[in-house]
Amino acid sequence: MTSETTAPDSMPSSTTVESLGWINRLVEIDSTSRLSNHPVLDVLAEEFSRFDIEPVWQASPESKNDADAVRKSNLVATIAAADGTRTGGVVISGHTDVVPVDGQAWSSDAFVPEIRDEKLYGRGTADMKAFIAIAMHKLPRFVAANLNRPIHFAFTYDEEVGCLGGAEIVKLIADLGLEPDVCFVGEPSSMRVVRAHKGINVVEVTFEGVAAHSSLTPQGVNSIEYAGEFVSFVRQLADTWRADGPFDEAYVVPFTTTSVNKIGGGTAQNIVPERCEVLLEFRNTADVKADDVLAQLEAKVNELAQRMSAEHPSATVHLRVLAKVPGLETGEDSAAQKLAVASGGLATEDKVTYGTEAGQFSAIGIDTVVVGPGDIAQAHAADEFVSLDQIRACEDFFDALLDHLTS
Repeated sequence: MTSETTAPDSMPSSTTVESLGWINRLVEIDSTSRLSNHPVLDVLAEEFSRFDIEPVWQASPESKNDADAVRKSNLVATIAAADGTRTGGVVISGHTDVVPVDGQAWSSDAFVPEIRDEKLYGRGTADMKAFIAIAMHKLPRFVAANLNRPIHFAFTYDEEVGCLGGAEIVKLIADLGLEPDVCFVGEPSSMRVVRAHKGINVVEVTFEGVAAHSSLTPQGVNSIEYAGEFVSFVRQLADTWRADGPFDEAYVVPFTTTSVNKIGGGTAQNIVPERCEVLLEFRNTADVKADDVLAQLEAKVNELAQRMSAEHPSATVHLRVLAKVPGLETGEDSAAQKLAVASGGLATEDKVTYGTEAGQFSAIGIDTVVVGPGDIAQAHAADEFVSLDQIRACEDFFDALLDHLTS
């Protein structure tokens, strides 16, 4: 293995932050989810290869099955323990995509990192390229260390559109037989060790009615009217959870939530609408099972479909689950919690309302917490930033983690 370091971290800066060059390098790559994440993965894979680490690529199902699809992939790389062991150990995980900047008023170019007032601005600085970049900056130290257990890197695509890469990468980790003990997902948590978050579920319901002239309404089936009934049903679910729970007071919003967030249908004021699409999400606490909620939604859809088809045999309703990301519930005495706090992460009893890929790692038996630099309030916003102090804290976290993995 080679021991020399690369140029990215030697980029000039008026403020001393060891990993700044790596962060700048990744932020400068526009990896908005609608684009390929391969330019980011190419940079990461090249660095792994410099240290004789051959990363494993995993193409998205779309990339494998559709020649016209945007190329998306996951990447897994392993540094074996000193005795050659590749199983067990710690996963360092982050997503490589970022949200769009379209329509946002930025004070500077979103993909040209800029330091102002001890803050590094740029899309992805907080969410979550800083975490990935700091890990890559520490790679030479990880490789040179006398590790008592392996370190695995897991970098994903399309987290921002439903944790799609996370659902696939956990299958790859299982197929590779890596069996990690602990996983750190580096979403911006202000270096707090987050043990729990809600599940995220995105559902699309399409109402297929029958078009007719508005003066002949009995000849049509009004898709919007039936969609309206479904929207009212979703609101009833939301009101019930808000009033009756179950409640988990560790959350800012201590109950399961749901809302219809997008709806579209109809052609003109004098045409009975043939089609209407409804997009909703629900975020469930651990006491509300996602499958139970989906069963309720499906039952309502089936009821409406029967009534629509009674009006016209061609009318129907389709329900499609676009994303189903499990929540996270890691115990306070878990190995991940203890190791993260011992490495400098800040212990907290708070649970967060945003979702991450952590629940997907936890679902396959890997003890997982969220810990990373930056404030979630900056994620997705114009003038996204991470403070330099947060970057330094994350650098210290990885140094302390390495001490635990070599002791």
